[in-house]
Amino acid sequence: MSVIQREALRTYEPQLIKYRRYLHQYPELSFEETATRDFITAEMSKLQHATISHPIGNAILVKFITGKPGPKIGLRGDIDALAIEEERDDIDFKSKNPGKMHACGHDAHTAILMMACHYFNDHFDQLTGEVWAIFQHAEELLPGGAQELVATGIFQDLDFIYGHHLWTLLPTGTIDLKDGAVTSNTDIYTAKILGKGGHSSEPQNCIDPVIIAAQIVSQMQTIVARQLAPLEAGVLSNTYIQGGRKNALNVIPNFAEIGGSVRSTTPEMRKLFQKSITKIIQSTCDNFDATCEIDYKLGYSMTNNNLEKTAFVREIANQFPETTVIANPTYLAGEDFSAFAEIIPATFAFIGVGNAEKDCLYPHHHPKFNMDEDGFLLGLQMFVNVVLNYPRYFK
Repeated sequence: MSVIQREALRTYEPQLIKYRRYLHQYPELSFEETATRDFITAEMSKLQHATISHPIGNAILVKFITGKPGPKIGLRGDIDALAIEEERDDIDFKSKNPGKMHACGHDAHTAILMMACHYFNDHFDQLTGEVWAIFQHAEELLPGGAQELVATGIFQDLDFIYGHHLWTLLPTGTIDLKDGAVTSNTDIYTAKILGKGGHSSEPQNCIDPVIIAAQIVSQMQTIVARQLAPLEAGVLSNTYIQGGRKNALNVIPNFAEIGGSVRSTTPEMRKLFQKSITKIIQSTCDNFDATCEIDYKLGYSMTNNNLEKTAFVREIANQFPETTVIANPTYLAGEDFSAFAEIIPATFAFIGVGNAEKDCLYPHHHPKFNMDEDGFLLGLQMFVNVVLNYPRYFK
């Protein structure tokens, strides 16, 4: 195996950073990425050897079709942002779209994949088979763009798909490659608790949905604490609660709403969470003579790395002298790359971009999230080397 080292890709770095900073300034939410789609399409249309299509939604598929015998390899980058107001006045490429922010690294994922396409265009004669660059929409919002793409049926022919996530919880220069389970099942729930409103001085004449909601949220924590085995990895985060109005503090409202995110690592645990959450909501409402409306959605499944393909990817990473290769336990983050991994041999990695000295230490989905741009070239190295070495490794 012969790998391309970082210095050989250094000439691509300035444009990579330029792409990333432009995308960062114009974030768009899941299923709304029209300007992002148009920007990527316009830039990729400049490449002589690229064939561009839009399979569904705002996704862009860029193919390099060589006409030579060889595998079909997919590379995936996600393009959507989050509904977060950015709090980084110290950078000159801060989001210009109010209430929207690339707070998870998808701007860099996209920029890195765009530069990989530039590399494949420049070195087209070195390619065999086909290379598919998949710019995927809507990773952050159920049902997810990957599921929509898989449902088209066009990705069944891929021999292998590789993707990665830049990760501020890992130091720059680190790549996390796991065997088997990479990320968790990711589900969500919402519930509307219907009580009986009235005057705050007369609670005896009301059915207070705020009290009921508070009890439900508190009781739910016993699922992890007392129904999961201590060494089982699962988490329930109640992230939304709303009842009444701030300008009506003397009013007991008619209803309250709650919701949250559920992460599990086995099929049995997934079923347990759904059954227990539903039971706690329903029984607590029954105790107070309230009613409820429950919406429980099964989301992304666990992402699982193919052992054989991941051994190949790990062998590549081990040949980068400036890179530390690790294998952390399964993350409880969700990742809709799982939809591809269910139908295609796949590897998904996490690449470190954390650097406290550069104030790149905030977790993903934080309004002060930022990444160490010195870590981006490792992502480009991985894309390029996976494509160039796969036909040699799997002869």
